Amino acid sequence: MITISAFRWVPPFAQGIVRDLRVRWALEEAGIPYRTHLLEQGEQGTAAYRQMQPFGQVPYLQDGDFVMFESGAIVLHIADRSPALAPSDPQARLRMHTWLIAALNSVEPAIQNLTAIDLFHADEAWAKARRPAAEAFAVSRLESLAAWLDGRDYLSDDRFTAADLMMTTVLRFPRQTDLVTSNPVLDAYVRRCEARPAFQRALAAQMATYQEAEAVQAVA
Repeated sequence: MITISAFRWVPPFAQGIVRDLRVRWALEEAGIPYRTHLLEQGEQGTAAYRQMQPFGQVPYLQDGDFVMFESGAIVLHIADRSPALAPSDPQARLRMHTWLIAALNSVEPAIQNLTAIDLFHADEAWAKARRPAAEAFAVSRLESLAAWLDGRDYLSDDRFTAADLMMTTVLRFPRQTDLVTSNPVLDAYVRRCEARPAFQRALAAQMATYQEAEAVQAVA
């Protein structure tokens, strides 16, 4: 059975957006069972874990003797095994690849830059000076995405694919702002994708892990 790594607990601001959610969702869409290797605090820095994930992040995916990391690569690997995530037509599949990489390369860095400023550096002078430009850049990327999605339900070929899965997880990051929810096109798109039963199962599984850890901490 496939094993993926995930944190046993993260602070509330990160719950529901840690990147193992992407892989859980892809596996749920594909109907592939999996189990989780839940990391204890500090385990990601051990030599043993770095053999699985050199950067000490989550997730990795292990399938027998095969191990891979990076959530984008893992989701593409799962999509290659499932028509639920990738079209069979070669050109349509390439369009799916294009938009999945766009989510990671063209949209996520702008959003993550702003999110990091807000969550980790908000009171620092350099962050206050940098934030307006960071927000403007994030908004420009989101407006470009919204322009593409206007009149479309999904990113390509009139169907849900792994690209939509990835883009939705990216758009969940800036929850400390209304940049996504205030845009009718993007808000509707995220809600449409999040309404999928596979997403709901994946999110519930991730959140259940955190809730179990918090329950243990409460009685310790």
